[in-house]
Amino acid sequence: NRPYGLLGEFTSKNLYPYGHPYSWLTIGYLEDLNRSTLADLKNFFLRWYGPNNATLTVGGDVNVKDVIRYAEKYFGPIPAGPKVEAMKLPAAKLETNRYASYVDNYARTPQMRVVYPTVPDYHEDLPALACLAQVIGQGRTSVLYQTMVKNQKASNASAFSSASELAGEFTFSVAPYPGKSLAEMEQLLNEALVAFEKRGVTDEDVQKFKSQYESRSINRLASVSGKVSQLAAYETYLGNPNMIGKELKMYQAVTKEDVMRVYNQYIKNKNRLVVSALPKGKEDLKAGADNYVVSEAGYKQPDYGYAGLKYVKAKDNFNRKAIPMQGTNPVVNVPAFWKKNLGNGIKVIGTKNAEIPTATINIYLKGGQLVEAADLSKAGVASLFASMMNEDTKNYSSEELSMELDKLGSNISVSSSTDAIVFSVQTLTKNLDKTMELLQERMFNPVFNEDDFARIKKQRVEAISNARTSAASVASNVFDAINYGKLSVLGTPQEGTTASIGKITLQDINDYYKNYVGAAEAVVVVVGDVTENDILPRLHFLNKLPNNKVNFASIPAPAAIEKTKIYIVDIPNAAQTQFAVGNVSGLKYDATGEYYKAGLTNYNLGASFNSRLNINLREDKGWTYGARSGFAGDKYSGTFAFTSGIRADATDSALKEVIREIKLYRDKGVTADEIKFMQNSIGQADARNYETGAQKAAFIGRMIQYDLPADYVKKQNQILQNISKAEIDNLAKKYLNIEKMNILLVGDKKKILPGLQTMGYEIIELDADANPVK
Repeated sequence: NRPYGLLGEFTSKNLYPYGHPYSWLTIGYLEDLNRSTLADLKNFFLRWYGPNNATLTVGGDVNVKDVIRYAEKYFGPIPAGPKVEAMKLPAAKLETNRYASYVDNYARTPQMRVVYPTVPDYHEDLPALACLAQVIGQGRTSVLYQTMVKNQKASNASAFSSASELAGEFTFSVAPYPGKSLAEMEQLLNEALVAFEKRGVTDEDVQKFKSQYESRSINRLASVSGKVSQLAAYETYLGNPNMIGKELKMYQAVTKEDVMRVYNQYIKNKNRLVVSALPKGKEDLKAGADNYVVSEAGYKQPDYGYAGLKYVKAKDNFNRKAIPMQGTNPVVNVPAFWKKNLGNGIKVIGTKNAEIPTATINIYLKGGQLVEAADLSKAGVASLFASMMNEDTKNYSSEELSMELDKLGSNISVSSSTDAIVFSVQTLTKNLDKTMELLQERMFNPVFNEDDFARIKKQRVEAISNARTSAASVASNVFDAINYGKLSVLGTPQEGTTASIGKITLQDINDYYKNYVGAAEAVVVVVGDVTENDILPRLHFLNKLPNNKVNFASIPAPAAIEKTKIYIVDIPNAAQTQFAVGNVSGLKYDATGEYYKAGLTNYNLGASFNSRLNINLREDKGWTYGARSGFAGDKYSGTFAFTSGIRADATDSALKEVIREIKLYRDKGVTADEIKFMQNSIGQADARNYETGAQKAAFIGRMIQYDLPADYVKKQNQILQNISKAEIDNLAKKYLNIEKMNILLVGDKKKILPGLQTMGYEIIELDADANPVK
């Protein structure tokens, strides 16, 4: 239900021979599901779901002896299933360059994907292929960026290497600007590959690749989930969980000669699949005439060993139907932190985390989207400014700065939020000093060039235009406009509109830097393997920021909703309808007041998999892959919203169910069992909310942003365990007023309108910019 959503499926179907496990979707197709029987399902489980074909990993604050005892108790008695042999299949073989195309009903511009078959996961050539992909098509220094994107010949061009258990792929993705054909893009790609051959691979390329891989490998181990997932993968596919050191050595051993070797072996002059995803009515833009049709000829279904399978019941000395008692909710120790003010008043908050040798630094400068409230004709200027801050500086081109960061395995990015310009830094602690030098360069020495500005504006307009064909993107933007009004900054997309971006000048970017890159209410969040004494001297350069004053214009109050109305946006032929049902709740963020309690109130309605809305619409009816509702809030406003992508032919029926469930929950209240479920679920999940550097940074950043007490998590837990049915029911009655909510449905008007017209609501049609359709 989105542009290019079928591209991956179509590519695999045309790359692999019919019957190959990767030639179709893992979840299958409706016709497969419709002809499947209960016997098929039983045989599948009996054949493959045995303890001899499973890997169990357990990580965390556990007693190893207890884990082994529990594993032996619950899994030990289960009889082994049939023997499972590792599958080996030859690589996809292309006798000639293969061209295939399809019409994408949601796409506005075409997109090309070019794929070369390579090697399966853990193959010795994978590191060199990954390095090759980086050199050719990843980042500002890549060949594709330099030859196709920077000069505005293509909107986007990239390369990546991927691998699974049975096969690997080396893929180029290219998106042209409107008016350009994919045949032109393929010619540009061919020219880029010739340019790469002349350029070759440098020692600097390889050093950059190794540093980035080291950084990614370390960061993958930041969470318990990351650790156990890595162990499980190694054990499952290699038979040895202790392979991280060996794999790291493989990547660190890559040479520039290896990279050129794999290019010559897998890419140069090799046959490839070229897929064209085409907008409706623009079939002439394909890369080449289709010359391949998927054929079932010669396919013989393998004997999977389903014949004669019998269920053998485990011989237990306990009752498996008795669910084990849940342990008490853990006492969560939130990160210990320190606070300090710099000389110019900038607030710094930090916490030390020595588990992995990394550092995360986020710097928030007051500004962001809210400064646009005074002049919405240039909406998106904050976001465009942030993009320009990632370009050239006085002493480095954007490519040179990118190369320096990549060699360190570091990252510095600038982004815009509702009320801030954010400088985000990720680095290994051993490279902290050099990374902070580059941060100073980015912050204090930007150079805003006309060429970069023109390219970024062009890319932004193209991205905004393409988003108009994505039901989810349209729903998000239009729902804000309905709730807050188009004359409110909160009802305007942060990225701007095609009209507003067109009005922004380079002088606006320079003015933004002058007015808003300063110390006014600035905040710095530091997390990682650094102490307060380590980091504070390295932040002294922030004292050079001017003591500016930033005042946000007042935000108009949203219009009151007199009665519920249905708004529709037409996306012809949409397979799903994107739902957004809700209103401006008036609940701004607070950690222990009504906002937090409203979140608890909503939990059983729509915040968990077992919530009423999800069980009804997904599990009982099968109309959606997921349905959720929730309260969201910040310093400035708050909303309640139900969102989901629903099967188009069930739109009116699903809407009736959503309204019924919200009314029932509000009028009849929550049950005692639901309260217990909520308390246990949230309490248990809280234990993993502060693991990674990003999680810790978000936690302490929230503390300083909202001036929260150090023990607010403890207070939240007390509220969670003591909240009563009466309190939840009262909050539901107060905030779940379905009679005064906006209903937005983005989908195929021709399919959904007749059913909606029988429901008795006023129906208003809008376009993708939230303008009324006459």
